[in-house]
Amino acid sequence: MRALALLALLTGPAFAQDTDLELVLLADASGSITQRELMFQRQSYARAMTDPDVLAAIANTAYGHIAVTYVEWATTQGVIVPWMQIDGPDSAAAFAAALDGPPRGATGRNAIGSALLFARDLIEQNRIDGWRRVIDFSGDTTGNTYGPPIEVARDEVLESNITINALAIVTDRPWEDASLAQQYEARIIGGPGAFVVEAAQGGVFAEAVKRKLILEISGLPTRRIVADLGD
Repeated sequence: MRALALLALLTGPAFAQDTDLELVLLADASGSITQRELMFQRQSYARAMTDPDVLAAIANTAYGHIAVTYVEWATTQGVIVPWMQIDGPDSAAAFAAALDGPPRGATGRNAIGSALLFARDLIEQNRIDGWRRVIDFSGDTTGNTYGPPIEVARDEVLESNITINALAIVTDRPWEDASLAQQYEARIIGGPGAFVVEAAQGGVFAEAVKRKLILEISGLPTRRIVADLGD
């Protein structure tokens, strides 16, 4: 009941509250992502958000809570879970439950620039006063078939004092460049403490999501590229 009340508060027209972090989870739903992979991504974020280590990182922030929204991107973009305040196990469980059920939120090919600007607008147009503002972008390519160029969109986001981090999803598709993390470093991420985490689908991906969330929530300095979980 408390978690539902929090959801209503955060999505209502009068929400205005200080919090430690405004975080847009911007997940790849383009044509290269199968339905199974799409749901695995959601499940990985659900597990990570409810993990005791992630909850401990949230509890140790200055305010003891963060604001999070989950968005899927392709040619279009779709909000899967609207802004929610996460301040403990109940609200984290509500966020996780909200990821399970909605249909695919975006369709088409790649429009990374448009996705970054969409995420920026979600932060700029909400009524949350966050101490830190972060876009957490994930994808398996740097393709940008539609919309503004990636670097142009990135620079516009950075001008709004929003940091962009990234999760580079490594695939075994022969046409994908093995240096995706380096491309994300050069073309997508930016802002104070920005970093890239690299992982393949599977168990490593789930652990990478958890690790990335802890780094973002805690605000701890890290190297610009975190290549693997053993690094």
